[in-house]
Amino acid sequence: MNISKNIKEFKSEIPEDIKLVAVSKTKSNKEIKEAYNTGHKIFGENKVHELLKKYETLAKDIEWHFIGHLQTNKVKYIAPFVSLLHGVDSLKLLKKINNEAIKNNRKISCLLQIHIAEENSKFGFKYDDIKNILLSKELEKLKNISIIGVMGMATYTNDKEKIKAEFDLLVKNFKEFKQNFFSENIGFKEISIGMSNDYKIAIKSGSTMIRVGSKIFGARY
Repeated sequence: MNISKNIKEFKSEIPEDIKLVAVSKTKSNKEIKEAYNTGHKIFGENKVHELLKKYETLAKDIEWHFIGHLQTNKVKYIAPFVSLLHGVDSLKLLKKINNEAIKNNRKISCLLQIHIAEENSKFGFKYDDIKNILLSKELEKLKNISIIGVMGMATYTNDKEKIKAEFDLLVKNFKEFKQNFFSENIGFKEISIGMSNDYKIAIKSGSTMIRVGSKIFGARY
């Protein structure tokens, strides 16, 4: 597996303005370094303790994204350094992130995860839940978080039309939130949709950030 060749080729095939999160979960430091040595700096992990170990041993200019479901009791471990939290799916979690950000004297960027898939096993807010949170006084008090966009995962299916419809819905939601709640906030601009099997559809729908692992590192083990 030639990781450096894979990542260079992959990045040359996607639009320059699309951010690539190289999903490095289960991959070794050696494999991550091979991708890093091409100049790539954004990596995504979905297990807190695995991310913590990698942060402690790898280059400090890596931009670590947490892309998994984050439990409130694990926030404290990654709050000192994480660049972006993709799967924020409750007000309780937002409050916890804010508290840990205060302790670390920093502001933590978050994406609100919207549930767009058929599967109930996937996490995320329902549209109305986000609307209620964005209207709430409680959110205004959370000064140490920065909501910079939305994230979603499509149904795991071969039906490309279905995937496209789900991505289109999320982009529509993003535009409504932007217009109604973030019109003055230039930082609210990210749409994190698209993985190895559906990133092309996501880019057509309006994704700004894709999360891709197997196209770079090969199949997970």
